[in-house]
Amino acid sequence: MFEQLRAELVKKGPGFLALPIFLTPFPLKKAFLQQLLNWQFRHALAEGELDFLQARHLGIEIADVGLRWITTIEEGQLKVVQHAEADVWFRGNANDLLLVAARKADPDMLFFQRRLVIEGDTELGLEVKNLMDALELEAMPTALRTGLQQLAAFVEAGMKQDAKAAQARAESVC
Repeated sequence: MFEQLRAELVKKGPGFLALPIFLTPFPLKKAFLQQLLNWQFRHALAEGELDFLQARHLGIEIADVGLRWITTIEEGQLKVVQHAEADVWFRGNANDLLLVAARKADPDMLFFQRRLVIEGDTELGLEVKNLMDALELEAMPTALRTGLQQLAAFVEAGMKQDAKAAQARAESVC
């Protein structure tokens, strides 16, 4: 019973977040995202590992929750903007991007399954992807890492349960 509930929450959870995210004014989303991104990438920023984003724009879109933003580097900090021409876009659904962030899914596999889309400047996209691959989970702030790993484990288990249920339905039809 709990497994079925988890599978439904994982499947429908992003949809539940879509309305509150839609109703949240962009300045609030911007403040939250900038703080979170600068906290997460503080070491990479300090060491100049993100300098390749100087005067370049990276777009992120989480389609199933209706969240999209563009980020760049200004004055040594990650800045979030709403309206700019992105050089490259990373698009995916919340559960897949969460699993990638927690190192529970391979971004290349999701890319080839068309669950992660990278459009635009492929060289910049590869630089971003390589940086993300190189980041160590242990370097992540403890609270963020722990929350991310727990949520990813919940999502991963729910996705597996949903896949098992779909498999069982397909077998019963045959």
